[in-house]
Formats: sequence, C-alpha cells, structure tokens
Amino acid sequence: MENPVIIFGASGLGKAALDIFTSKDIVVYCFLDDNEELHNTEINDITVLGSMKDDGFLKYIGKKCEAFVALDDPASKKDIVGLLNLRRKVMPVNAIHNSAIISQHAFLGYGNLVNAGAVVGSGAKLPNHCVIHSNVTIDYEADLEDYVQVGAGSIIGSKVKIESGAMIGAGVTISQGVKIGRNAQVAPGSVVMQNVDANDIVIGNPARSIE
Repeated sequence: MENPVIIFGASGLGKAALDIFTSKDIVVYCFLDDNEELHNTEINDITVLGSMKDDGFLKYIGKKCEAFVALDDPASKKDIVGLLNLRRKVMPVNAIHNSAIISQHAFLGYGNLVNAGAVVGSGAKLPNHCVIHSNVTIDYEADLEDYVQVGAGSIIGSKVKIESGAMIGAGVTISQGVKIGRNAQVAPGSVVMQNVDANDIVIGNPARSIE
C-alpha cells in the first residue's frame, strides 16, 4: 500500500487497526472520530484531527490517502462506508495482521480487519467490512456475509453460513454446516450445534434462544 491511511474511529478497534498498519510499515495519517473530546488528542502518536464527515479530510480519500473504517456498531459502519462509496467512490482497505494466516484459495473482499493469529481456510469467504478478532479459526468453505463480527478465539466450522450483521462472541464454537441468520447474536462461550434464526440471540452449551 503506497498511500497513507486515515482510520475512521478512534476506539479500541481503531487502535487495533493502527497496530496492524504500523506493523506493516504503513503510514497512518490520522484518526477521525465524532467524539469531539478526542479531537486534537493523540493515540499512540497519531492525532485525532476531526469528525468522520469533515469534507476537509474526506477530500484526500482516494487521491492521497486510503480509508479504513474501525467502528464496532454495524449501523455506524454502514453509514461511513456508504459515505465513502457515494462521495469518494472508494472502498475501505483491509487491515490484516502479519501473523494471520489466510489461504490463497479463500475469498477476501474490502474493509475487513483480521487480527493476530486468525486462520481463514481454503474456500472460505470473507467479503466486506467483517471483523475477525485474534486467534479465530474460520474453517474451509465457511461462508460469511458482510458486516459479520467474530470474537477472539472462536471456531467457525467448515461450511458454516453466517449472514450479514451477525455478531459472534468470544470463545464460541459453531459446528460444521450450521447457519447463523442475519443480525443474530451468539453469546460468548456458546457452542452452536443447530441453525440460529435471523435476529435471534442464543447462549449456552448447546446454545439456546433467549426468550
């Protein structure tokens, strides 16, 4: 990557992205964040210069700088991604840790964060704007959709399907071939052995719906 990166979001996820980029000798130009209390402060020597919709900074995206969106909230992330798509005609770059292992035969889209120790197997699909935390295993032919988040240490079995917006907690195990519906949530430490419906919240071993 030749151009420096502007990170949208100065939260913990933004700090993780900063570590990834700096470990690859990629220059981070600044953070942008809507929390005005952070403006003109520094995070690991990188300044939070302004808000995420400030045209004074957006004008550099796609010309002199790349963008990475480091927001945990899916709705906020979609808003900023849509802004970049519409006004700058660009997609955010990926942030892939040096110690992550991604098969040459996996599919990787745009705007994903894949943290330290993660493994993405052959034929797996990781499209756009997903967050894969440290030491996650995504086994062969697992199929994730956009805006999926997978917590640290989770194991996503082979041929699992995880639909858009689903959130998988830390330390979760999802058995081979299971389907996780759109915007569903799986509580940390759960073992999922059956399909999970869209918008459902499940917890436990075996995981059951919270009624």
